[in-house]
Amino acid sequence: MADVTDATFEADVIERSRTVPVVVDLWAEWCGPCKTLGPMIESAVAARQGAVELAKVDVDANPGIAQMFQVQSIPAVFAIAEGRVVDSFVGAVSAAEIEAFLDRIAPPPSEADLLVEQGDEQSLRKALEIDPGHPGAIVLLASELIATKRPHEALELLARIPETPEVRHLLAEARLAKNQVDVAHQEVVPLLDTLLERVASDDEARQEFLDLLETLGPQSEVAVRYRKALATRLF
Repeated sequence: MADVTDATFEADVIERSRTVPVVVDLWAEWCGPCKTLGPMIESAVAARQGAVELAKVDVDANPGIAQMFQVQSIPAVFAIAEGRVVDSFVGAVSAAEIEAFLDRIAPPPSEADLLVEQGDEQSLRKALEIDPGHPGAIVLLASELIATKRPHEALELLARIPETPEVRHLLAEARLAKNQVDVAHQEVVPLLDTLLERVASDDEARQEFLDLLETLGPQSEVAVRYRKALATRLF
């Protein structure tokens, strides 16, 4: 739980909500229902063990936040996720209603989620039997498959979920492993030089070139240099 002010709201609520949902409780010292609701919310959020966080806002001391939410009466409670309001309620509510509110913004872990937390291959496969598109299970199992030289299955799994930076990196690793390219034990620069000669006319060479750059990472000086070289060849 954090006491949030007009000055800290952006960092403590908006930016924080991009990692974990944040419940914003707007209250005031003179508000009787706030004194009843506040401890109930605090207890319910604490029981979620970090799945959701609580930000308390004294509207008298922080009128900017109250104005932003267009609050006309308190207590007023807003759920923020990914930087935007996803749910809210106004006035005192029951403990059951608070739990239902929290369930909507931070659902309790499913059976598949609990299996994913165990992390071993057998548990991950069981999780995917329950939820074939579970992103966490797919990412962890794909990583294991790549590490144990089963890239074809990893590629099939990764095709089930939308591409994210993490998924894109795993796809690159899996394609390279399928082509028996071992970045950890091969000289990458000579390979990039060879592929660079073919990128303009050979789709497979271009994909392998891009996969090598992806595995090197955006901060790699080699990757930066060869991205520029690629742009010169293509454009």
